[in-house]
Amino acid sequence: MSDLRVTVDIVIFTVRDGALQVLLVKRGVPPFAGQYAIPGGFIHADESLEAAAIRELHEETGVRNLFLEQLYSFGDPRRDPRGRVITVAYYALIASDKLSVVAGADAAEAGWFAVTKVPPLAFDHQQILACALERLRNKLEYTTVGFQLLPAKFTLGELQSVYEAILNRKLDKRNFRRKIALLKILKPLRQYQHTGRKPAQLHRFAAPTKS
Repeated sequence: MSDLRVTVDIVIFTVRDGALQVLLVKRGVPPFAGQYAIPGGFIHADESLEAAAIRELHEETGVRNLFLEQLYSFGDPRRDPRGRVITVAYYALIASDKLSVVAGADAAEAGWFAVTKVPPLAFDHQQILACALERLRNKLEYTTVGFQLLPAKFTLGELQSVYEAILNRKLDKRNFRRKIALLKILKPLRQYQHTGRKPAQLHRFAAPTKS
């Protein structure tokens, strides 16, 4: 099928202001000009899918070496009005202290939106976002993937806030800390963060992050 084209789309998550947020770009060109979409683009003839995803990710965030995982392929014949286009979706996680977002060449602007309050999206990007969110929440149960959304040093309160933001629900403080302690993956530091009340001890990871 000579007219088949392939794109990559990347769902980029972060946690800001206590909420899980996703990066969206407002399209500056047809189709769906003026409508928000997940960042992405067509792959180049000389690059792999992963290389294309890494390139798009860097172009949108200005950051390299982020957590990036292939999500799923979407190939409904009617998903793109330009013709037969299959997209391979990825999702990425970026800590809020590394944020630096610019709009790509075909985007009018870029911004962060709470995943619970996203505007109508172009193409089938609502479906892609839902798939990425489900994957992230499921992996939170058996991996340390959520740690990618934290700075190198963090408090236990910040760690719990990341989990709550991803799951979109409150967690019992005592039970959460007991479960984290059983994993033996954190190292307490002799440093504290002053929050206006009792200083909170900082921690870092004592083991490589699993994906």
